[in-house]
Amino acid sequence: MDRRSPAALSLLVFGAGTGSLAAEIAASRLLAPYFGSSTIVWANLIGLVLAALAVGYWLGGRLADRRPDPRLLGALVLAAALWVAMTPFVARPFLDATVRNLDTASAGAVIGSFFAVLLLFAPAVVVLGTVSPFAIRLAITDVKSAGAVAGRFYALSTIGSLLGTFLPALVLIPLIGTQRTLLVTAAVLALSASVLLGRRTLVAVAAVAALALVPPGAVKAEPGLLHEEESEYQFIQVLERGDGRRLLRLNEGVAVHSIWRDDAVLTGGVWDAFLALPPLLERPLESVAILGNAGGTTARALGVHYPGAEVDGVELDPAVSEVGRRYFGMTDNPRLRVHDADARPFLRATDGRYDLIVADAYHQPYVPFYLATREFFELARDRLRPGGILALNVAGVPGDTTLRDEITGTLRHEFDHVWVWPALRFNSIVVAFDDEPPAFARVVDDGPEALRPLRELLAQQAFRVDGRSPDPWTDDRAPVEWVTDKMIVEYAASGGALDEDFLPTRP
Repeated sequence: MDRRSPAALSLLVFGAGTGSLAAEIAASRLLAPYFGSSTIVWANLIGLVLAALAVGYWLGGRLADRRPDPRLLGALVLAAALWVAMTPFVARPFLDATVRNLDTASAGAVIGSFFAVLLLFAPAVVVLGTVSPFAIRLAITDVKSAGAVAGRFYALSTIGSLLGTFLPALVLIPLIGTQRTLLVTAAVLALSASVLLGRRTLVAVAAVAALALVPPGAVKAEPGLLHEEESEYQFIQVLERGDGRRLLRLNEGVAVHSIWRDDAVLTGGVWDAFLALPPLLERPLESVAILGNAGGTTARALGVHYPGAEVDGVELDPAVSEVGRRYFGMTDNPRLRVHDADARPFLRATDGRYDLIVADAYHQPYVPFYLATREFFELARDRLRPGGILALNVAGVPGDTTLRDEITGTLRHEFDHVWVWPALRFNSIVVAFDDEPPAFARVVDDGPEALRPLRELLAQQAFRVDGRSPDPWTDDRAPVEWVTDKMIVEYAASGGALDEDFLPTRP
């Protein structure tokens, strides 16, 4: 095939478009176990990739004018392929070192993800950005056809980018994992380069493909690692500590999303706090919806202390539910029904009515914005039985109640009775009542005796919220991420640190 032929250049442009977006999607999964998948991490990733592409477009045009040689273009794409192939093997030690040398996980998400993208992925993306302008320069033989050539190549690059977006996200990463997805991407790029460099380049293609046979190993090897996987939605780890506790971590690995103990269902964490609320109903607890069931810690405890209650556990990720069954005793509660669904669509579609709705569905420490708006609170109120309770786990940092105040101020527009229980150092339980609740001190003596200390803390620490927000959050505007990022950055700047006890710490 003629190296300057439209077909050869079209194949190269298509392959480069596929590779650039596939690398970006894989990068998001590579970073998530270390820095999470918050908006700030995505902003760093998308922003730096766009900046790298811009540099590549400029550089590609300059190089093409100075040396319009198809072999040079092929060599650039081959170099990008080798860089992408190298990335999964150097990423883990680099990311481990990055996390260890940052003071806090919150600062790490901002700073660490920026430099990780800059050093691990931006160089290859810059090179791939040179392809379209370089290929256009090689393909143009008549100025009259310049517009058609440019349009065709940018269309092919965009179509390749669409393939590079959906194929890794929907097929490759769930099927073969992030490391092998990056290697497949590198092989595609090397194969594209071979169109311009000739058959000898196929040796590089074969070498990159052979790397896919290398076992991925543990993404974040830690003592006590029982299980690790990349699901369709997130990175999942199960760890076992020396005292026998099992911990569920998702993505960034700082927050603990479920705890299991063989000898008890109480954990010392935020999940225990929800068990103190049912006596406020002043009737037997019959139905509960847990939005954010995770590994089933709360549901398991409800099965022991409130065995008569039917529980709908709603968890977006089926892989997390399977981990809950395997490692966290989720099958111990025979009255638990697990629903693999997003929290709000489930609540909208269900015909059930509940005595207690627990909203604990967030990727630490970000509350999904659509679970913090007037529209969601109105929906939750409609799904409560008369006299029912809505309870939300709201993360925070010592000395900053901004997020909690915004949520409670919005909640007061839909519920007349809202209380806050600052149960843990980094977590408050926000409780909204369909009717006027009883005096909290009156219910200390009600309910399971093992939970009496929790009810005493609730009675001592809970306080009423009277004020309504003048600017309540809605589905149209709910700046949860901005408020949370500001809270975390200011806390980190003051010397505060987030660690494994971010969730399960008693006051």
